[in-house]
Parts: sequence; structure tokens; C-alpha cells
Amino acid sequence: MMRLHRQPICVASALLVPFLQLAAPGWMNLDGVPPSWAILWLLPWSLVEGPLAGAISGAAIGLVLDGLSLGDVTQVPALVLMGWWWGRLGRRGPPIQRSLNLGLLAWIGSLTLGMSLWIQWLLLGASEALIQSWALQTTLAQALITGLLAPLVGSWQLLLWRRRAPA
Repeated sequence: MMRLHRQPICVASALLVPFLQLAAPGWMNLDGVPPSWAILWLLPWSLVEGPLAGAISGAAIGLVLDGLSLGDVTQVPALVLMGWWWGRLGRRGPPIQRSLNLGLLAWIGSLTLGMSLWIQWLLLGASEALIQSWALQTTLAQALITGLLAPLVGSWQLLLWRRRAPA
């Protein structure tokens, strides 16, 4: 059996991330904030593939999503960090099997991503009052909806990709 990054169907699944980011299904939003699709895809991928593939995949997804946005901030550092950390968890620890564990890891990842963007805006000199008025609410809403969706989406992906990955 091949590794996941050598299987076209698994790599093609990463194309769903920018598609879902652009489509932004309204029924999956919480107070107008969509889930972090990059986190929902990267978490199970990294757990199966390992730290190096997780970091590289995080950088690739981050660059694609940064290309879709018009802002000055980037998602790459947080996604690389999360991909590496989740890859280490998948390789070093016992296998993640419980859905609530996936939800907690996705919640932490989404909070990390939101805080990373928040810090970058502050470093770029954006108005602190402007950022504080919406950044905390957006970060918390995105973390909540991502954490709630992760047990459903992540456990399905994890099951599928563990079947395709070599033992």
C-alpha cells in the first residue's frame, strides 16, 4: 500500500479546502463565521501522515488560502505548527480514536490559527480598538464551530485515511 501523499484521491481531497472556503455554506456558519476548513482537513491528515507531511501540507494549504484572501496576514505559520504538532501526536502517542479528542484538537488548532492572525494584525499596526471589537468574537465562533464539526468530519476522514495508509 502507498502512503497517503502518493495516492491521488487523498491529495485531491485537499482541493476541497479552498472550494469550501469559497462556497461558505451558510447553514454551517455560526453568527456568520464559517468553520476553519483547513484545520478540519489538516488534523486527520497529519495524524495519519506524520509531522513532516503535516507541516508541508499545512504550508501548502496555507499558501493556497492566502492566495484567495486579500489581506496582509498569513495562515501559514499556524497551519505549519499545527500540522507538525498533530503529526507528532499521531506518531508518538497512542492512536487518537475518540471523536471528542478530535474536537478538542480542532478547537485548539482553530484558536491557535485565530490568535496567530490576531497577533499579525497587531504587529502590522492595525488599530487595536478595531481588532478587539471583532477578532475575539470571530476567533471564538470559528473555534466553536470547528470543534463541533471535527468529530463528524475528522473521524470520517481519519477512518478513511487509516484504511488507505500502510500499517
